[in-house]
Amino acid sequence: MEVTIKHQPAFALAVVKLAGNEEIKVEPGAMVSHTDGLTTETKAQGGFLGGLKRMVAGESFFQNTWKAPADGGEITLAADLPGDLITLKISGNEFLLRSGAYVASEMGVAMDASWGGAKGFFGGGGLVLLKVSGQGQVLACAYGAIEERTLAAGQSYVVDTGHIVGMDATVQFAVQGSGGWKSTILGGEGLVCRLTGPGRVLMQSRSEEAFLGWLLPKIPTKSS
Repeated sequence: MEVTIKHQPAFALAVVKLAGNEEIKVEPGAMVSHTDGLTTETKAQGGFLGGLKRMVAGESFFQNTWKAPADGGEITLAADLPGDLITLKISGNEFLLRSGAYVASEMGVAMDASWGGAKGFFGGGGLVLLKVSGQGQVLACAYGAIEERTLAAGQSYVVDTGHIVGMDATVQFAVQGSGGWKSTILGGEGLVCRLTGPGRVLMQSRSEEAFLGWLLPKIPTKSS
């Protein structure tokens, strides 16, 4: 699988070239276009229970597997919201990816939506993390541009929960208020996440929650 990302960072599009008979797992709705001859199969990865776990973690119950013909092919992919895309290489390491950030991956990549660490993020600004492991490339998305930090061992960094895209599994995390109760409730920051290295941290420059907080009050209602 060869991935080229175009039109970054606002409207990123991934152009994926597949070898003959090569397959790729893709989230429903992410396909933009493809060359003639590609076929797709839709099923619940991991069976019925696997599909339920994905739903609990905020992912789709079903997943599409696209397969190239014998002479290869191309498929283009994009996220639901405007923003950037990034390719992550998984090779024995584990990466924690924000639910909703997964777009596609090679067949050797596994995603665990039920690992115990994810529970620490329930209620944390709606943030749930998925554990990605195995072998291969993962295509992930962000709302806005992607900003990266590499933390040394013991180094801490604080990120708003709505801006986290993912992190190496070596990074420790704890959800907390942005300050005292007054700052947390009235200051507009809400919950944040204290991340402690070593490892890489990916952030997005925009927050879906913040956008909805701006948009929803402006939508006309019957009473108005």
